Amino acid sequence: MDMSLDFQPGQIVSLKHGDMNLYAEVIQVVISRQLCWVRPLVLVNFTLEPPQITDLRDASDLLWPVNLFHPALDTEVITILSQVLVKEPKNEPDSAIKQQLHQFINLVWQGYQEELGSKS
Repeated sequence: MDMSLDFQPGQIVSLKHGDMNLYAEVIQVVISRQLCWVRPLVLVNFTLEPPQITDLRDASDLLWPVNLFHPALDTEVITILSQVLVKEPKNEPDSAIKQQLHQFINLVWQGYQEELGSKS
């Protein structure tokens, strides 16, 4: 059985593409459709030193295939989230942040579609 279907509300999960990770909080798993409703927290670009952390707490929620997410390890997210959670979230994310999330999501979706195509 797929472990991702066991995600619990409030759990932090990771969506990875290349050297970037989106960390999000699970709101609900829609088992019948194998989708995961998540609230983005941060996007981390590990190609830079130190890693670039973008606060996404005010970005739109996502409803994505649950099998694309992986449970985030406490050791991997504690330091990242502690840097962001001490700050007050903005009322409205700026357009550059929205654009960063949009580009990341597009890259992940293209990779997912290519993977599905190669399995057919």
